[in-house]
Amino acid sequence: MSSLTPQPSPRSRANADRPPPRSPLVTLALVTVLTGIGAGLSGMLLALLLHAIQHVAYGYGAGHIIGEESFLQGVTDTAPWRRVAVLVACGLIAGGGWWALYRYARPLVSISAAIKPGGKRMPIFATTVHALLQIVTVAMGSPLGREVAPREIGAAFASWLAKRTGLTAAERRVMIACGAGAGLAAVYNVPLGGAMFVLEVLLGTFGWSVAVPAISTSAIAAVIAWIGLGDAQQYHVPAYGINAQLVVWSVLCGPLFGAAAHGFARLTSRARNASPKDWRLPLYTLVNFAGIGLLAIWFPQLLGNGKGAAGLSFDDNLGIGLAATLLVLRVFITTTTLRAGAKGGLLTPGLANGALLAIVIAGLVNHVWPGLSPGAFAIVGAGAFLASSMQMPITAIVLILEFTHANHDLAIPLLLAVAGSVATLRLLTRAQGPSHGMPAASAERELRLAALREPSARESSD
Repeated sequence: MSSLTPQPSPRSRANADRPPPRSPLVTLALVTVLTGIGAGLSGMLLALLLHAIQHVAYGYGAGHIIGEESFLQGVTDTAPWRRVAVLVACGLIAGGGWWALYRYARPLVSISAAIKPGGKRMPIFATTVHALLQIVTVAMGSPLGREVAPREIGAAFASWLAKRTGLTAAERRVMIACGAGAGLAAVYNVPLGGAMFVLEVLLGTFGWSVAVPAISTSAIAAVIAWIGLGDAQQYHVPAYGINAQLVVWSVLCGPLFGAAAHGFARLTSRARNASPKDWRLPLYTLVNFAGIGLLAIWFPQLLGNGKGAAGLSFDDNLGIGLAATLLVLRVFITTTTLRAGAKGGLLTPGLANGALLAIVIAGLVNHVWPGLSPGAFAIVGAGAFLASSMQMPITAIVLILEFTHANHDLAIPLLLAVAGSVATLRLLTRAQGPSHGMPAASAERELRLAALREPSARESSD
């Protein structure tokens, strides 16, 4: 019977050994350009929407979506009762919006799930609503970050475009990641940071086949976003130099930033995982945001994703007492907001926590060895904390330099602090991994995913 079974010919065996077909170079180039344009336009529109809602909610910057007055100035100048009222409204929108989304829309698919081999497609409508809810709530004062929304929209658009143009599965994964990085590049004007996010965090490779589209899409998106946002940097900082104190304390305190970031990542991950998925979500978010509004009567710096607190730290405009208070309160409200069920990123919140912690440390160590610039050390601390809290050391360094346009001499203490921070994080992760019933490498991977993805009640599992 076996002798009657047809045997494959030499030609068919040769065809089977060939690598899978690739899309034509022209198609790949077209998808790359269109992904950059789409991510740039969506990031620009989301940023403009955020600014418009901020101005309307807090009554500042009339007639100017992009103006000279910052969000922190706007909320500080507004009446305390208005802060409370806006945050109560924010709680109602957050709770009702996400509850309805989970109940009636298609299941959400995270970026990390979509770029896995065989990953599901990101639903356009549900992803768009999810992103808009993040933008609206952050604009109204949520302490979470706004960077996830443009990443999700960019990734969803790239997924749809890659499917329509017939790219292979591997090429689709690359373009989805590039769309996410381009969205980040557009909203923050960080083209190199967006590309590094794709290479280091999402895909974990620096190969040319990934580097070229990642850099191209992020650069295109950033330039497109200039149409509405201008070529602006996120933080304006003095021209800090370096001295012996800054270098020494960056080395000594790097592990401290890593340990603090490790604790923050675990705390926020547990809060996300414990968030309600049912009728309790509207109730929890209402109570949470109303509480934040009450705190904002005395501490308007708490409102928003942390950009105001980080900016004050970088400018050396915070005392040690206020910095310590804001640090404790920001960690608290970020955790409670995630626990209540609201969604958003942790990039700017983590950056602000690192900057505030650095201000506190600088205020203390200057009593021992005077000469440490708190503002310069805040930039170093922000990068070291961000590198570990989101498991992205190279991307964090690039983002800090692009955010601040700081003197490149600061790269020396920044690199030293990031090295100590990440080394400490890895040691802590490996030490705690077996105690949680998983290998150390698996525990580290779970920390990375927890920092990057935005799970929901109806999201496909990772």
